[in-house]
Amino acid sequence: MGDYTVHIVDDEEPVRKSLAFLLTMAGFTVRVHDSATAFLDAAPAIRNGCLVTDLRMPDISGVELLRRLGDMSANIPSIVITGHGDVPMAVAAMKAGALDFIEKPFEDEVLIAAIRRAATKLAKNAAGEDIGAIRRRLDTLSEREREVLSGVVAGLPNKTIAYDLDISPRTVEVHRANVMTKMEARSLPELVRMALAAGFGPA
Repeated sequence: MGDYTVHIVDDEEPVRKSLAFLLTMAGFTVRVHDSATAFLDAAPAIRNGCLVTDLRMPDISGVELLRRLGDMSANIPSIVITGHGDVPMAVAAMKAGALDFIEKPFEDEVLIAAIRRAATKLAKNAAGEDIGAIRRRLDTLSEREREVLSGVVAGLPNKTIAYDLDISPRTVEVHRANVMTKMEARSLPELVRMALAAGFGPA
């Protein structure tokens, strides 16, 4: 990928080394940063690369890091790695501009594919989404499906959405699967990203 560089931000050295080894073996140029603050110092000079950051860090969280990059108008596609149970924070990261979020544990290829998507986005220098097409797909959703999607975009777990809508968690799962199909979303992050791009937010 030429001079394309993957920047890894994580406060745990074993994680940084493991990710750096994986991505170097996959053919990427890698730079590691031991804190969000260290990365922010380097960010203004980054012209052709993406960010892979942990969500929970002691100095600055992954969400706050993305917000600061946005304030700097830094064009750095970002991928957030999160532990289980962090869906609300992960949705917050998407709203702050994350291109993707990946839940631990994950397969190597999932991260590699996300980085390649980030490279494609950078090359296009655009969101890569046809907003009109997304809105047309939104129009195909039933009222209940839109209510479920609203809960998903708000970062709510299925049980909370079920309680709010007075339906069973299983019914929420069915509606969510239907929403994924109608929206042509391959993953939850992609679904959230499309909804936000089209201006669809929580009710």
